[in-house]
Amino acid sequence: MTQKEVNDLSYHIVGCAIEVHKILGPGLLEAVYEACMLLELRNAGLEAARQVRIPIVYKGTPLIHPLKIDLLVNNLIIVELKSVESILPVFKAQLLSYMALAQKPKGLLINFNTNNIVKSTVPLVNTLFSNLPKS
Repeated sequence: MTQKEVNDLSYHIVGCAIEVHKILGPGLLEAVYEACMLLELRNAGLEAARQVRIPIVYKGTPLIHPLKIDLLVNNLIIVELKSVESILPVFKAQLLSYMALAQKPKGLLINFNTNNIVKSTVPLVNTLFSNLPKS
């Protein structure tokens, strides 16, 4: 896996989000966008899973309530979906934590309550991404 391959996959994911947004527009619940994104990703030939559980182990003890990420694409990129007025810093922190706990190199924070998906999407990477070869 290379940084280029991860970025190319991100590009395809954002393309799917653009298609969903073009058809549905802004203003719906996140769950609606999530269901449509799952269909769109799978129709694009990508492996996508919804509400993926991430176990949390604290000092050797598994917690009863695992985290759930909105979408996991190709077991590589975490996609967190929002339908909010604006992206808050806590949403970015949440995604970075999910990426660290799940050991995934990249995450996309996509807000559907916008006029332009591309401009409002926040891509995040971590050291796992930085350690990948560039191409």
